[in-house]
Amino acid sequence: MTAVTGTISIDLQARQLYCERDDRVLFEHLDLQLQAGELLQLVGPNGAGKTTLLRLLAGLNRDYDGELLWQGQNLLDVYADYARQRLYMGHLSAVKKALTPIENLRWLTSAWSVSEDDLWRALDEVQLFGYEETPCMQLSAGQQRRVGLARLALAEQGTGPAPLWILDEPFTALDKAGVSWLENRLQQHVESQGSVVITSHHALENIAALRQLELGRI
Repeated sequence: MTAVTGTISIDLQARQLYCERDDRVLFEHLDLQLQAGELLQLVGPNGAGKTTLLRLLAGLNRDYDGELLWQGQNLLDVYADYARQRLYMGHLSAVKKALTPIENLRWLTSAWSVSEDDLWRALDEVQLFGYEETPCMQLSAGQQRRVGLARLALAEQGTGPAPLWILDEPFTALDKAGVSWLENRLQQHVESQGSVVITSHHALENIAALRQLELGRI
């Protein structure tokens, strides 16, 4: 299948993944495959390894056994190329509080080919108009979350090279309007043949192409 850029094929696979932490097995014999136009939600109790699995899939945690493949190749062997094609958002807002939203967005997208106008439009889309040059330390938790989410607006405009989104609890701290915006953005992304792996306590039943993978304590 073809990704949102029209040139990148999304094919992320995990084969027989095994991971433990503090002498406790989080998961073993875990297989998954993600292709274009799919949204995969990781579900399970706290401590089941959802965030750990997201970090493995993003290539940020290499403490595992088994295989991770991107387009049929070992993910670590093609990591530089893979990292340009996936957007990872952790459960924290990941903004520098001393910087303004526009400064943070410049930093977060420094490897992307985006214009200054693109950045300002993205902040406007996530309802930060008028706050672009306010230090993030003066913003609410929800507004700080929106700064990071503005990257999704850029990716959907076609200016960002990120057909694969890996998102850890992106709905945290969002108000009703923010939740509605993010639901719509996720739906639009999979409809345009992008893909998403997500953890969320928010119900995602309204999003088409939803598939769930349940992790549990062992």
